[in-house]
Amino acid sequence: MSAGPAMRRFLKMFRTGWQRIETDGQSLDIHFAMAGEGPPLLLLHGFPETHLMWHAVACDLAAEFTVICPDLRGYGRSSVPGSEKGAAYTKRLMAKDQVALMQALGFEAFSVAGHDRGGRVAYRLALDYPALVSRLAVIDIAPTIEYFDAVNKDVGLRLYHWFFLAQPADMPERLIGGDADFYIRWTMDSWAGTSSVFDPHALAEYVALNGRPANIHAMCEDYRAGAGEDCLHDEEDRNSGRVIGCPTLALWGAQGIAQATAPFEIWRRWAGDVTGQALDCGHFVPEEVPDETLSAMLPFFRGTGL
Repeated sequence: MSAGPAMRRFLKMFRTGWQRIETDGQSLDIHFAMAGEGPPLLLLHGFPETHLMWHAVACDLAAEFTVICPDLRGYGRSSVPGSEKGAAYTKRLMAKDQVALMQALGFEAFSVAGHDRGGRVAYRLALDYPALVSRLAVIDIAPTIEYFDAVNKDVGLRLYHWFFLAQPADMPERLIGGDADFYIRWTMDSWAGTSSVFDPHALAEYVALNGRPANIHAMCEDYRAGAGEDCLHDEEDRNSGRVIGCPTLALWGAQGIAQATAPFEIWRRWAGDVTGQALDCGHFVPEEVPDETLSAMLPFFRGTGL
């Protein structure tokens, strides 16, 4: 599938590889792309995507930062550990993966931006490893527990997939697997402000890699973890009063998923130093409005604010 100019630039600039890591005694191979020089910046993708979702912003970020874009466990070309009831896909475990990856690459402390599921891994990183995360950006999400607490008709309809994908195995796996190409493409189109926004090369990879049976199961396990252990971890933090200590940027699409809640007000309760804004797009912010995304992210990660 042909790639657009931004994707061709990304594929030319970023080198790819695998890094063997250990997380709680389990060996995984994490696939990642990396480019640039300067302070390390970790970019974490969402569902149902891979690291390629960052292609339209990563090259400009790499002009000032060392940018690392991994495929999360269970997604893309990274290892797909077996799991039941979400056990291998808690955001706490997925955050540990990223600490191990960054340390293996020689980075002890770093900034992180995450979209969708990657945003959940990112804020868990900031909560569990406050000494390692210097700046945090979360894109079109609110904390997991806050969504479940806010469920009403509108939230439930917009977040139907949270309840569908979290159903016991292997009901959602069988339904998605019957036509994974349709499910992934329909999901992308229905959540985007403009369905034609996606790079053909990226969309073909999302379908080809995440449409495999093992990856479909992993994505469902990701959401089962969200409805289980992830909520418990969030609730523990909220009850204890623990908040994110580093500067935090919240971005969301004006027609995105986070708009079902009050994202900025929510993040003000979870972090001590928050800036944020809505951008005129749907859920897939960096792919839909890359220039506006960069205009927010660059000054934030430089430390000069919005």
